[in-house]
Amino acid sequence: MFACPATDDFFRARIDQMIDLRHPLAVLASRMPWQEIEARVAHLFVRKAHAGQAMPDLDLFGEKPQHVASPRHAGRPRVPLRVMISLLYLKHAFNESDEGVVARWADTPRWQFFSGQAYYEDRQPCDATTLVKFRKLLGEEGVEELLAQTINVADLKLIKPQEPSRVIVDTTVQEKAIAHPTDSRLLEVARTKLVEAAKEAGIALKQTFAKEGQALSRQAGRYVHARQFKRMRRAIRRQRTIVGRPSCTPGMRQRSPASARARGAIPTSSG
Repeated sequence: MFACPATDDFFRARIDQMIDLRHPLAVLASRMPWQEIEARVAHLFVRKAHAGQAMPDLDLFGEKPQHVASPRHAGRPRVPLRVMISLLYLKHAFNESDEGVVARWADTPRWQFFSGQAYYEDRQPCDATTLVKFRKLLGEEGVEELLAQTINVADLKLIKPQEPSRVIVDTTVQEKAIAHPTDSRLLEVARTKLVEAAKEAGIALKQTFAKEGQALSRQAGRYVHARQFKRMRRAIRRQRTIVGRPSCTPGMRQRSPASARARGAIPTSSG
């Protein structure tokens, strides 16, 4: 079989005997130029040689001779290149995340057959972080090569003709810090905006209620969480009072008409 030249195992069934070889994914696995793809990106994953360094004054016999540069083979063996390339194809074809495609690979014999496995493996091929490192090592050049091979497969009528004309960019989406517009938060924002507008206009406020406004906003949220709605409404009423209260300059304190009449500033109507 093309999938793997391994010998027959008496205790395990081959994947090609478990799936329908007429499935589009199985047909694609047999017609993809895997050797060409691996040959074109294999140079990006060649182990780098680490040269030794001479250490002077190491002992009485002089400097330590410099070691010949040689690649390091320590650590666990790498995941086969075809498996990693197949995981990238499956990730984008089935719109899976890195964790999802690795977990689903262990449960899907067709995916393992597409990756070149001859026998079913009930385990994950690699860790999800390995795909991230693989994409970084692959770089733009390797990604363009894989995209070109995908377009060439369009001649096999295994993908829709309009698919090569559409480019999907895989980006990381970060959630925005957008809070729900509750009454307490809106009132606190209104108070802050009023204070900023007064400062821009050159109006010296006697009191901004900054500390009390922030405390009331936090209290309202806690009361809602505790389902204490009476206390929540009381806090919101206080916030409305703060927002609607005119904060004047110290020398221009406003007085009510009743107090002005009492002081004789406004004449009262006779009769």
